[in-house]
Amino acid sequence: MSRPDMTEKNQSLLMEFVLTGLTDRPELKPTLFLVFLVIYVVTMMGNLGLVAVIWKDPHLHSPMYVFLSSLAFADACTSSSVTPKMLINFLSKNHKVSLVECFAQVYFMGSSATTECFLLLVMAYDRYMAICNPLFYPVVMSNRLCTQLIAVAYFSGSLHLAIHVGLLVRLTFCRSNIIQYYYCEILKLFKISCTDPTLNMVMLLTFASFIQGLTFVTILISYAHVLFAILKKKSEKGRSKAFSTCSAHLLSVTLFYGTLFLIYVCPGSGPSQDKEKLFSLFYTVIIPLLNPFIYSLRNKEVIGAFRRIMKK
Repeated sequence: MSRPDMTEKNQSLLMEFVLTGLTDRPELKPTLFLVFLVIYVVTMMGNLGLVAVIWKDPHLHSPMYVFLSSLAFADACTSSSVTPKMLINFLSKNHKVSLVECFAQVYFMGSSATTECFLLLVMAYDRYMAICNPLFYPVVMSNRLCTQLIAVAYFSGSLHLAIHVGLLVRLTFCRSNIIQYYYCEILKLFKISCTDPTLNMVMLLTFASFIQGLTFVTILISYAHVLFAILKKKSEKGRSKAFSTCSAHLLSVTLFYGTLFLIYVCPGSGPSQDKEKLFSLFYTVIIPLLNPFIYSLRNKEVIGAFRRIMKK
């Protein structure tokens, strides 16, 4: 290849993208900006407030609440990786995002979502040990083990996305720079790549199926054992408390995994473009908003800790 041809090819490689956003109707953007701004503020206050309450109150320094604070932090990271840029694009006419910024968004969004999969698994194991093996629970779920499980969850999430972002670097973008989405979503990058993304797609589906499938099935098995143990309890109060805690966990798990399965495990048979945006809003925006309320509103210990802090 001659030097001019090489120069022309290098100049044609795209180094920035344009996000189309949630909607192409300008009249809806101010309203959507206000709605998602309120959602983001409430999300951050709810999740970071829950982290602060748990770490501030000694009564909540138990494995269940330590894991819950880690989940709340992961939710805050998930929301912060997507929502601020979406809010800016609602008001700005310039929807451009650089290649580095785009890859960074893929990394932080994906790593926090993967971390949440592992944290939900750890929380299910914690409830299994607490309800099915209460005598061994204080010995098994030591502070050291809790710290190790949380560290493994965050490390696994970071490593998982480091692999995918590393594979993204091999792709080139030379034709369209339009991403038909409201954030840099990895499947959308595959669609506009000039390089064959088959390897990336195979790796993505393999890891997604393994991580989401393994954690989801293990969570269901854990809660099945928990359900049988709850039904055997003689104390009505004990049954009610245990069922309330586990039902909140299962609601969060169902919402989170349902949308992830539709988009990443079976993308070929997934929803249409508009429905896909709606479904992805669940795990990027809605679930981080709901989780603090799902886990704390029916939890007397958290409410009591919040009241004690407010009194001080």
